Amino acid sequence: QVQLVESGGGLVQAGGSLRLSCAASGRTFSTYAMGWFRQAPGKEREFVAAISWNGGGSYYADSVKGRFTISRDNAKNTVYLQMNSLKPEDTAVYYCAAKGGIYYSSSAQWYDDWGQGTQVTVSS
Repeated sequence: QVQLVESGGGLVQAGGSLRLSCAASGRTFSTYAMGWFRQAPGKEREFVAAISWNGGGSYYADSVKGRFTISRDNAKNTVYLQMNSLKPEDTAVYYCAAKGGIYYSSSAQWYDDWGQGTQVTVSS
């Protein structure tokens, strides 16, 4: 099990950028695949991006491809989500998630551990 704490959310104008961070506890962070998900009011949680345990592989939702970048620093037990060219439809609570092992997934059910989320609001 790993504890996750997100940070970096806030209010930004359309076209702006934010970088989210997700800090993980524990000495085995480097053995976890990580994902970012988001949930807007009245909508289901949706996949944003995922990254493999060593950062060698990543995967994005079509809605964010080319605008968002997921990365990780295993020495710092942290995964990041760089968000550029933000749109009002990106407004949501963003969550990071972890799953032990070498595989990652776009399915929320795949992941075992979740953070509490950070709010991202994009104004038009």
